[in-house]
Order: sequence, then C-alpha cells, then structure tokens
Amino acid sequence: MAQPNKGRLAVLISGRGSNLGAFIDACASRSLPAEIGIVISNNPDAPGLALAREAGIPTAVINHRDYDSREGFDAALVHAIAKQEIDLVILAGFMRILTPVFVEPFAGRLMNIHPSLLPRYPGLNTHQRALDAGDAEAGVTVHFVTLELDGGPPILQARVPIEPGDTAERLAERVNAQELVIYPLAARWFLEGRLQLTARGAELDGELLPPEGVAYPGELPDTHRVRA
Repeated sequence: MAQPNKGRLAVLISGRGSNLGAFIDACASRSLPAEIGIVISNNPDAPGLALAREAGIPTAVINHRDYDSREGFDAALVHAIAKQEIDLVILAGFMRILTPVFVEPFAGRLMNIHPSLLPRYPGLNTHQRALDAGDAEAGVTVHFVTLELDGGPPILQARVPIEPGDTAERLAERVNAQELVIYPLAARWFLEGRLQLTARGAELDGELLPPEGVAYPGELPDTHRVRA
C-alpha cells in the first residue's frame, strides 16, 4: 500500500520531552507519516528543546511569564503555529491550561495525552491518586482537546496493572512506557484520515468510539489496527 502524504505536526512541551522523543523516532522510522514543523515550549529551560534541536527541528520559546493573561499567551501560540501550516497540534507534557483563544482555532486537530484512565483523575498527581484509591490498575489516555480540562473525547487508552508496593514514581515509569507507544499511533490514525472529532465524539473508520476510547493493545477489529 502506498504511504500517505506526510502531515505536519506542532509539538508543545514544558519539560523533558519524552513524548516528543517518541514522535521524533516515529517520524524517522516512517511509522508515523509526518514531520515535526516546530516544537514550542513555554519554559525556556525545557530539556526537550535541546532534543528537538539535535534532531534539526525548529524550536520556539513563548514564555507564559511574559504575558499579562492566559489569553495573551494563547494568542501568541496561535500566531506562531499558524505560520507553520500545521495539520495536527500535539500537547506533549505542556503544563498550561488553555483558553478558547487557543483551543477553538485548532478544534478537531488538537490532541493531548493524560496519565490516567480518563474520565478518572483529570488534573495533576494522577498516579498517587490511583494508589490512594486502591485501584487495581492505572494507565494513560490520548484524547482530543476541548474546552473542558482533560475532558475531550478519549481516542486510545493503555492500562497498566498496579503492583504491590508500587510508588507513584515506579508506576509513572511503566505508564510512560505505554505513552510513547500509543500517542504516535493516535496521531497516525488522524493523519491517515481514519480518525476525526465530530459532533458525536471521536470516530475511527466512521465508527463512534466508546467513552473510554480504543483499548490498547486489546482485541481490536482489524480496521482499528495500524496499517502498513
């Protein structure tokens, strides 16, 4: 089967860039038909910026501390991304609450990854909250971004068993390993035209996804598997 045309991504980071690294690797291996047009951080000291530069990817720093309001900061982000002809915006550990100024221009082509099995535990400290609740498993969710914090329709989830004696740090390491797999996969589905956000919710191959999204790896229909 012929490879689809490459899409262009903007990746927004605030920290070390582990998910950014997964996207860089997926683009290089051609498992993701995309190129990263720009990496933007609100943190000038984010280690992920060096990772992007080493890969030859243009970077920009838009420091939220330089703006008097969230809306002003978000407007600057929109302006920077709009110049890049981007198909999909990836939030990869971007630690800012976004306003309608940013979310609305990219509605339907804006994704985030959240380290919990949404709708459980939106917000911060997700691994400790799962441990404190006595949950049997934790996990990670890729979802479309809407105006509700961590409330957009889930696309893909990976579950991780909670082991006896787990700490939040140990659990986070195992969850992060799954993040690096499922986030580029969800982006691939989008760039292949298989995944979209509609008035009904997230749809894959024309089918409405369940409230928790697709389970990874799970027993998925063939149409939901990665296409070569």
